[in-house]
Amino acid sequence: MSSSPNCPVASSVPQPEAMTTSPRKTAGKAQDVLMALTRHRAQQEISIIKLIQPITNYAAHEPRQRSSDVSNSCLEGPTPASLETDLAHYSELFSKLRFSYVEQVTKEKFIRAIVGDPPLIVSMRENIELEKHNMEAKAELKNLKLDVASMIEDLERRARELSQKYESIQLETAKLGEIPMKLHDLRAQVAELKSSRATADSNPDMNLPLTKTRQLVSRRQAEQQEVTRELEALQSKLPRKRKEAERLEAELGPLEAKRQNSKAAAREAQRRKEATLGGVGDDLEQRARWWRAGESILRQLLDTKS
Repeated sequence: MSSSPNCPVASSVPQPEAMTTSPRKTAGKAQDVLMALTRHRAQQEISIIKLIQPITNYAAHEPRQRSSDVSNSCLEGPTPASLETDLAHYSELFSKLRFSYVEQVTKEKFIRAIVGDPPLIVSMRENIELEKHNMEAKAELKNLKLDVASMIEDLERRARELSQKYESIQLETAKLGEIPMKLHDLRAQVAELKSSRATADSNPDMNLPLTKTRQLVSRRQAEQQEVTRELEALQSKLPRKRKEAERLEAELGPLEAKRQNSKAAAREAQRRKEATLGGVGDDLEQRARWWRAGESILRQLLDTKS
């Protein structure tokens, strides 16, 4: 691979800064970062991506029936599952082949030692030395296997990390490519809002700065809370007031009936009085008015003279 495991893909890629500047500068920075990412990807191509292309391209097509021949199936269309199965199959074959090779070579050497002229005679001391050498070689081989297994685990871990970082960079690159278009849409919306505000009726509250707007909102919220508290207090008093109104209505019923009876009795008494006097009451009322008018005139004259 062209990219070393010790050097993650995202290490040399410029990361986008926090967007605290104006939208125009932000769009410029986004374009610069996107161009830098494109140049970096063009200069440092990851060769493992080429290796997975046959697998990914085949996975996109319809799966075909797996052939009984392992090698043919791998050539026709490898998939991650088939590659894992083939790897286990070949590992088993190589283990059997190694055992057969060791067995065959051992038999061949033993036969040559017997039928040779002169025959090869090995002493006990040489066997002990060979056994000791074999044990040392086996121990060294075991250590090498452990080192290789540890190296494989480390490579797998780094490969997973690189894969996750690569996918994250791909996702962030796609998002970064969408930023200029989003900024363009936001600028269009801001221009539309400014034009609509300029043509609309001017409202003093809509032109306040942010600090005064927050103060106004806080004041209106406090007023709303006060009204809410008053409403809750009135709602708590409502049942008692309703009971009191019902009690007053119950007391008002007999009084209203009594008032109606009194009015009816008064009208009846007035009618009887008028019927008894036969019009004399009207004459007396007129004479009383004349006497009161004369009295008021005399009082005015006396007040004027004094």
